[in-house]
Amino acid sequence: MSYPVLLIIHLFAALVFIGTVFFEVLILESVRKHVPRDMMRTLEMAIGVRARQLMPWVLLVLYSAGIAMAWHHRAALAHPFESSFGLLLSIKIVLALSVFGHFLTAMTLRRKGKLHSIHFQRIHLSVFCHMVGIVLLAKAMFYLHW
Repeated sequence: MSYPVLLIIHLFAALVFIGTVFFEVLILESVRKHVPRDMMRTLEMAIGVRARQLMPWVLLVLYSAGIAMAWHHRAALAHPFESSFGLLLSIKIVLALSVFGHFLTAMTLRRKGKLHSIHFQRIHLSVFCHMVGIVLLAKAMFYLHW
């Protein structure tokens, strides 16, 4: 598959994933204060059901396209400290792997029945911060040079 096609696939999957995280962190958390607890729980459960159906596929596409694109830049990744692009891409990949780790942690806690509201909020906030970093690095890779 050509690099431009991989890039478009990766960007659309990232839009869905990042959009979901932004919605949950920036909108859903502030709505919580204005909605009765039982209604909020129902809303969270409904969103959770849909997210559990959709997100594994979105992540599969996102990470598959990302791996294929990383393969294209394997020379820069082989020596990440030799170029600003290689270093920033390496940091971006580490953050992306951390996001995947967060996803696996959340799924494991959910399966064990131990994913409580505080865990959910902390994981989402951490993923949100990671995603902001990834987006900034994605742009910085092509515009920052040293």
